[in-house]
Amino acid sequence: MHVRTTCRAGLLAALLAVSAVGLARPSATELLEQAEAIRSADPAQFGRLVSQLQGRRGELAVAQREQLSYLQAYRLAFAGRYEEAIGRLKELNVSSPEADIRFRSGALLVNIYAKTRRFTEGLRQLGDTLVHIDKISDPELRVHALTEAAYIHNEVGQYRLGMHYAERILESQPVARTRCFAEYLRFDAMLNLGILPASDTPITTAVDDCAGIGEIILANSNRTTLARKWVGEHKREAAIAMLRKYLPEVEAARYPYLAVQFKALLAELMFERGDLAAAETFASETVALSGTVGNTYSLVNAYQTLYRIAERRRDDETALVYYRRYAEADKAFLNEVKARELAYQIVRQETLEKSQQIQRLDSQNQLLLLQRKVETQASQNTRLLVILLVMLLVSIIYWAYRTKRTQMSFKRLAETDALTGVCNRNHFSVQGERKLAQCARAGQEAALVMFDLDHFKEINDRYGHAAGDRVLQQVAAIGKSLSRRVDAVGRLGGEEFAFLIGDCDLAEAMRLAEAYRAKIAEIETSERFPVTASFGVASSALVGYQLEQLMSCADKMLYRSKNEGRNRVSVYDGGHGVMPSRPVATQPEWEPNTPAYRGQEAFE
Repeated sequence: MHVRTTCRAGLLAALLAVSAVGLARPSATELLEQAEAIRSADPAQFGRLVSQLQGRRGELAVAQREQLSYLQAYRLAFAGRYEEAIGRLKELNVSSPEADIRFRSGALLVNIYAKTRRFTEGLRQLGDTLVHIDKISDPELRVHALTEAAYIHNEVGQYRLGMHYAERILESQPVARTRCFAEYLRFDAMLNLGILPASDTPITTAVDDCAGIGEIILANSNRTTLARKWVGEHKREAAIAMLRKYLPEVEAARYPYLAVQFKALLAELMFERGDLAAAETFASETVALSGTVGNTYSLVNAYQTLYRIAERRRDDETALVYYRRYAEADKAFLNEVKARELAYQIVRQETLEKSQQIQRLDSQNQLLLLQRKVETQASQNTRLLVILLVMLLVSIIYWAYRTKRTQMSFKRLAETDALTGVCNRNHFSVQGERKLAQCARAGQEAALVMFDLDHFKEINDRYGHAAGDRVLQQVAAIGKSLSRRVDAVGRLGGEEFAFLIGDCDLAEAMRLAEAYRAKIAEIETSERFPVTASFGVASSALVGYQLEQLMSCADKMLYRSKNEGRNRVSVYDGGHGVMPSRPVATQPEWEPNTPAYRGQEAFE
C-alpha cells in the first residue's frame, strides 16, 4: 500500500487507540473526511467509519448529515445491496438541499443502474445529471460524472463514447484516484474495440499507480484487462500466474463483480492447461457468485467450462446439464447485449424528442411575441396574422409528421428482429395466427417450415459472434428472396427460424424447404466454414390450424433431421413416419484438420 495510505491508516489507528483510553478521540468531521478518502481503497475500514459516524450523527451539521447519507448508500452499493442503495440515493437526489450531494447521488445512481443491467434508467439518469454539470463548482465532482458517463457507455457497448469520456477525464489532469478510474475505463474500452497498445507498459503502469494509492479493486480490474491481452497473445501461463497471485487480494475486497471475472478466466485457462479439478473449482465458484451480479459473459464462460470438463471426463449426463445451462446463459447474455443497444437507442430517441419539444416551445414563444407586436401595429394586423397562422399550420403538420415517423419507428423495433430484419418471435406468432385463421375460413391448406442452423454454437465459439451474425443475416436474406409476400417469416430465437405459407400443400412446402436448404448450403463465408441447416415441415391438413401445434410438429421433424445427419428436410405425416425428402447431394463435414472439428465433437 502506498505510504500516504499507510500513514492515514496509522493515524486513524493511533486516534482510535487514544480514544480507547479516554484521552482524546477524532472529531466527527475528521472521521467523515477519513471515510471519504478510503471509501474504495479500504472497504472494511470504510464500513467501520460509517458505523461510527452513524452513532455520532448528532454532532454533524446538516450538510455533513447529507454527506453521511450518501456514504451509507455507497456502502450498501459496494456490498451488492443495490435496491436499498437506489432507494436512499433517489431520496437524496430529489430532497437534499445540497446541490453537490444531489449531483453525487445522481452519478452513483448511474453506476448502480449499469451494474444491475437497468441501462435505460441509467442513461436517463445520466442525462438528468449531466444537465447540472455546469452548476457544480467542484471540478472533482464534474470529473466524477464524466467517469460514470464513460462507465455506462462501456456497459451498453458504446465503447468509442466510453473511451471519449475517459480521455476527457485524463486531459483534465485529475487527482490520482480519479485518474486510476479513467485509465481502467479507457483500457476496458480499448480491449473491447481491439485496439489495446502492443506494449504492456501502459497497463502495468496504471496497475502500479492504482495499487500505490490503495485502489486494489481498480488495480485488479486493470490486471484482468492485462490477463485477457496476454491470453490473446498466447501468454496463458503468465496470465494464470498473475491471476492466482492476486486472487486472494480480490476475494478479500469482497467485490463479487470483479471476483467472477477473475475466477471465470482462471477456470477457462486451467481447463486449457489440463487441470480439470482447479478449473471445476473456479467455474463453480463463479456460478455461485454470479447470483449477486446477474447474467454476465463470465457466467457464460463458467458454464461452458463446466460442460467441457464433464465432456472430457465422459460424464454425458452432467455434460448435457451444463451444456443446457451454458446455452441458456449464452442466449440470455446475447439478449442482454441487444437490450443494452436498444436501451441506448431508446434514450437517444427520448433525448432527441425532448430537444424537439424544447424547440417547439421556443417556436411557440416566438409566435406569442409576434402576436404581441401585431397587437401594437394595427396597420399590419391582418397580414401578420395570416403569416402566423401559416407558420403555425406548417409547424403542426411538420411535428405531426415527425411524431408519426417516430411511432412507426418504434412499431418496427417492436416487431422486427434487429439483426436479421425479419419478424421477431412475438410478431411472427401474431402474424402466423392471423394467417392460419384466414386459411381456415377460406378452406385453404397451410404449411409451417422450421429450421435450425447446424453447429451454430461452434461457429460463434470458434469464429466469434460477429461471424455468426453475418451468417444469420445471409440466412434471413435468402428467406426474403424465396418467400412470397403473403408468408410470415420470423426468427424464433438464436439460430432458429420459421416461415408460414398459406394456400400451400405439403409437397409445395417441402419443395420450398429443399430450395431454402440448398441456398443455405451455398453460403460462402470469409472464414471458409460450412453453413447448413436442418428443416422440419408440418401441414394444417394433418395437424390443424393451431399455430402452437404446427410449430410443435415441425420442431419434432427438425430434431429428426438433426438426429439423422443434419442438412436435410423431414416432413410430418401424421405420426406414422416421415415422408422422404429429396436426397442431399452433398453433406459438408467438419474435417478433423479444420478449426471447427473440435466443435462438432462437442456438439454431438
